[in-house]
Amino acid sequence: MKLAATLADYQVDAVFSYAGRTNNPVEPPLPTRVGGFGGVDGLRQYLRDEGITHVVDATHPFAAQMSQNAVEACTAEGIDLCALERGPWRNKPGDSWKNVTDMAGALAALPDSPRRIFLAIGRQHVAEFAAKPQHHYLLRLVDAPESDLPVPNASVVLARGPFDLAGDRALLQEHKIDLIVAKNSGGVGARAKLDAARELGIPVILIDRPHIPTRPIMRTVTDVMDWLDHALEADGLA
Repeated sequence: MKLAATLADYQVDAVFSYAGRTNNPVEPPLPTRVGGFGGVDGLRQYLRDEGITHVVDATHPFAAQMSQNAVEACTAEGIDLCALERGPWRNKPGDSWKNVTDMAGALAALPDSPRRIFLAIGRQHVAEFAAKPQHHYLLRLVDAPESDLPVPNASVVLARGPFDLAGDRALLQEHKIDLIVAKNSGGVGARAKLDAARELGIPVILIDRPHIPTRPIMRTVTDVMDWLDHALEADGLA
């Protein structure tokens, strides 16, 4: 959203696209489109129809399919692409992390005896954890579930980040959490649960990021704006 605001401030001709998976999202200060493109072919057609010259992939680090499609479509159309991607979290002294490669690895790493688990993975993969119904799962979601949860023993907290250390410490204590499962999404707004876990001595199962084809990666909005300036100048559009 900060990138959208910066582009709007500089009056860059840009469109903001998102999948539309949450209700009542924060409205960006740019023209907006919502929904998928229909795979690589659909994205290529959109890029051609709209005369897009540059693409910034600012999707979640775990939105691997969307990022893969962007790489393939931009390569095929000869369009400059970069990714705005926050760096992954690194463990600190006192952390008790077990790194796993994917969601199946996280499920396999859960103990057999019942635990109270903060399942901090969003809602898309919750059903996979029904394979271990002996645990109590705490879910923190942006939107209320529209149907029964696929795990039989669960609590739901509705909240929208960013989150802070005091709030996440209180959340873990209130729900008597003794294990966290999380994606290594990086950034500041969701790290508080890991810092709180370190303080409280709670172990974490951390899921590694999926593989995405190589593309230029920018860590800050300033880096993206610099990249755009250079790319536009190289194309004679600045």
